[in-house]
Amino acid sequence: MAPARDRITGDWLASPPVQLVLGAFSRAGKAAYLVGGCVRDAILGRPVSDVDVATDARPADGVAIAEAEGIRVLPLGIDHGSIRLILGGRNIEVTTFRSDVETDGRHATVAFGTSMEADARRRDFTMNALYADAAGRVYDPLLGTGDLLDGRVRFIGDAGERIREDFLRILRYFRFLAAYGDRRWPLDMEALAACRALAPGIDRLSGERVTAEVVKLLTAEDPVSSVAAMDGCGVLGRILPGATPATLATFVAMERRLGLDPCWWSRLAALSGSRDRLRLSRRDAGRIAKVGALADGVESAAGLGYREGETTATSAVLLRAVRSGREHPGEDAMADIRRGSRARFPIRAADLGPDLKGRRLGERLRALETRWIESGFTLSRSGLLGETSDRPERGGPSPD
Repeated sequence: MAPARDRITGDWLASPPVQLVLGAFSRAGKAAYLVGGCVRDAILGRPVSDVDVATDARPADGVAIAEAEGIRVLPLGIDHGSIRLILGGRNIEVTTFRSDVETDGRHATVAFGTSMEADARRRDFTMNALYADAAGRVYDPLLGTGDLLDGRVRFIGDAGERIREDFLRILRYFRFLAAYGDRRWPLDMEALAACRALAPGIDRLSGERVTAEVVKLLTAEDPVSSVAAMDGCGVLGRILPGATPATLATFVAMERRLGLDPCWWSRLAALSGSRDRLRLSRRDAGRIAKVGALADGVESAAGLGYREGETTATSAVLLRAVRSGREHPGEDAMADIRRGSRARFPIRAADLGPDLKGRRLGERLRALETRWIESGFTLSRSGLLGETSDRPERGGPSPD
């Protein structure tokens, strides 16, 4: 079924939290419309996560309206016209119609208004300037639905002006190209020229904002052409100096050929380059570094599956293939990883008797485990214990 241009539906739209918020503003005589990503994704039939509402009610009035309905309010961003409503396990951002009075590329001084069209013109792309009411009727003041359905990512008005309002829009542009762009269309040369000219402004953005965009970009099904365009514009080098788009292209092609889900941190490891500009969590930084180290190692695919689990092992094996100049990790690699991840070492410390303790016990267990992995997980407990009794330790008597 083709996406509808003029109406959206969905369980999220009919849910009590969404309908209660929209109804509360309507009963107070205020306009309230769903806006941006939730409308955009609903038109395309994609899952909707975040729900945003635009209203002509001033922030203080919005707080009063919500509290009168017993809705919990967090006045986060209230100076910029936004409040967060929490109900039914869902967070809903409500923002007053506004226009930018002054911007510095990171922050904006805004003026509150009552016009949907004026509010739409301060947004980044035409496909994000979409609104819908409680019944799902779509309002499209800048004719962004056509661009959305055609897969055209267009800045609203002049691309340079939109970017100067917030330099993060450079990264958002390439992220939206990956997520919503149709590669049958040529790239927008005006937008690319603006991104190139204003790329130094990225240096003014916080690491947290840059990282969030990079993660979303690399989560797209196929970010390769978008990353290549970033590289051509001098944008990629500002956030990942030394990154190599060609290795990402090979890595993503392997993922897709093997039917694997996108893994942003594996893709970031494949891109390589310096990650100093990013603000990664300790966990994410650790697993990216680990995958890189494992890819440079010699552990077999089966051994990696056993020691590291299927996800990490798969990333390491694919990255190893990329770094070796291959386009496939090997016919049996995925099966070996799965087999290793499900294998269970049949020996326990107690099986080695009371005479082995401490370091010697650990060394013996590791040696037997390595032997078991090298056997393709075929050696049984009795076979391994037989090796233990038949093979005295070097430089000492048999533990038996």
